Formats: sequence, C-alpha cells, structure tokens
Amino acid sequence: MTEEYADEIDDTLDDIERVVEDPSELYEHFRVVVDKGQSQVRIDKYLFERLVNSSRNRIQKAADAGFVMANGKPVKSSYKVKPCDVLTVMMDRPRYDNDIIPEDIPLDIVYEDEDLMVINKPAGLVVHPGCGNYHGTLVNAIAWHLKDNPKYDPNDPQVGLVHRIDKDTSGLLVVAKTPDAKTHLGLQFYNKTTKRKYNALVWGIVENDEGTVEGNIGRNPKDRMQMAVLSDPTQGKHAVTHYRVLERLGYVTLVECVLETGRTHQIRVHMKHIGHTLFNDERYGGNEILKGTHFSKYKQFVNNCFETCPRQALHAMTLGFVHPRTGEEMFFTSPLPEDMTNLIDKWRNYISNREEL
Repeated sequence: MTEEYADEIDDTLDDIERVVEDPSELYEHFRVVVDKGQSQVRIDKYLFERLVNSSRNRIQKAADAGFVMANGKPVKSSYKVKPCDVLTVMMDRPRYDNDIIPEDIPLDIVYEDEDLMVINKPAGLVVHPGCGNYHGTLVNAIAWHLKDNPKYDPNDPQVGLVHRIDKDTSGLLVVAKTPDAKTHLGLQFYNKTTKRKYNALVWGIVENDEGTVEGNIGRNPKDRMQMAVLSDPTQGKHAVTHYRVLERLGYVTLVECVLETGRTHQIRVHMKHIGHTLFNDERYGGNEILKGTHFSKYKQFVNNCFETCPRQALHAMTLGFVHPRTGEEMFFTSPLPEDMTNLIDKWRNYISNREEL
C-alpha cells in the first residue's frame, strides 16, 4: 500500500459523519486486499500499522460505527483479519471534491444552544450535497448561519447533521455543533433511543386503528430508483414501522408513524406494502388516483389536491432526544406545514360535501 493511498484512507476515516443505521446506504471509497501470508490480527491494529498519521482510537470508532467492512460485511474493531480478506472503507455519501460553501438560505430554527440546533426543514430542500446537488442544500444554509462561529467548520464531518430526511419530506432535524454532541446524538439514533413521529396522508381507508408493518427493505429489483419490501428474508435490511390512525377522510387516511428502524424511504415503502401508498408520492405511484370514484368532479378534486400539496404528504412532526451535555430530555414538535394542512382541509370538505362530487 502506498503512503499516498494510506493518506487517502485516513482522510476518509476523518470524514465519518454518523453511526451507520443502514449499511445499504453506504458508498465504497477504498478497497484493500489482505496479503496471502498475513497472520490473523485485529483489524484496528492492521489498519493502524498501515495508515499514515492515523490513531488507533479513530480506526476503532470508524469500525464500530459500521464504516469498515470485511468481505462486504460491517465488522467491529476486534475483528481478526485473515489472508485475502477484502477490507473496504465506506461512507454515507458519494465522494465529491467540493467544499461546502455557506449560502444565505433561510432557516426555520426551532431551538439552538452552544451544542446543537433543531431545524424545521421545508419540503423541497435537499439535506446534504451530493448526486448533483452540491449547492442550495440545508448543509449550505447551516454553514451560512454558523459562519461567524469559529468552532464550526462545515467541512468537518465531526460536526453537522446527525440524521436526514428526504428532500420532499418536511420536518425536524437535529444538527450537532460540536464533535462531542455529534457522537452522543449519533449513538442515540443508532441505539434507537430517540423519539420520532411522522404524520402522513395515505391512499385508502386504513381499517385497523393501529398496527405494525415489518419487512426487510432493499432495492426494488424491478426499479432501482425505488426501495421495496423483499420476500426473501435473507435480503434487504430488517425494518419495523408502527402506525396509528388519526383521521379517516373518505378515500384517504391521516396516520401517525413511528420508526423502530431507520431505513431509506421506510414509511413510504411500508405503507405502500400494506396497500396505502402515500398521497402524491410520485416515486411510488401515489401521484395517481388510487382510490375513489370515476366521476369527473372527483378527478378534478384530486388533481386540485395534488396541486395543493405537490409532494409526498409526509412530515417529521416530533423529535425527542437526550441533550448530549446536560442530560436533559428534550422534545420538539413541528406543526403540519401549510401545504399539508390545506390538503387535509380539502379532504375534510370533501367528506362533508361528498354527494356534490
């Protein structure tokens, strides 16, 4: 292994953002094949002896967070490397060379102190640069807000976003302003001790007042742009969503969803799996009229609803966690945004005037 290559791997270990919730979301950045004559040693020791200017502690944290893999599977720092093992260093986003530039983008800050920020993200705002969206993101906005804070470097992966939500999902996110805060908050998400609830409007009348959807989630083999519940229990990642009906509105239902796991598109995939695709979720077919009548007035009504809320009707409504420094239990609630409240009001009016449609 060349010294230059070792430096690149070491930089990648520095670029760890969070504890991995779903290894399928990771991107491979570097690959190392263990020599045939290598004796069995701990992976943290193996990498420490080969990486320039790296600490064993940092390697241990990287491995234990799920960013170091052996033969395609995450391993802990105690893993013993074997001859011909393929060791990979992963990250939770594609690699790109652009620095994060502060941009004056408005932020709805729900709470802020010296350790963290809680932000209410609007629908339509990309969370993190990547995949062609290197500017105009939430991370760029945070960099602008904290540009006068000498302790906050937007290009330092030890601070910043602790978790993410989809571009067209609105709601609450927590941002760490210090490395200690990010470590503590990241572990809370990893250990599933945070409290997160979402509100969603879904197609169809959900019969049971509450329930649980359980099913492994992975890439849809028929459409790589989608995730899906996979029938083969050996494929995908274990996922559990709990739901509760809040209001039944004709041909749609307002539900509350609680995530037990945090997989890509989990609520969108699980609700579709049980026959209740999110309203106006274009990627999963919710932008078609899935329930209702054939009357032209009804079709016009639904199309007006699509225009009222031109994205999947999903909102990260509550967020709870333990403050990383004070130990105080903190809980935040974000009211439904205007597009979703207007959408729900339209369906309420539809219920009361159904005979006219």
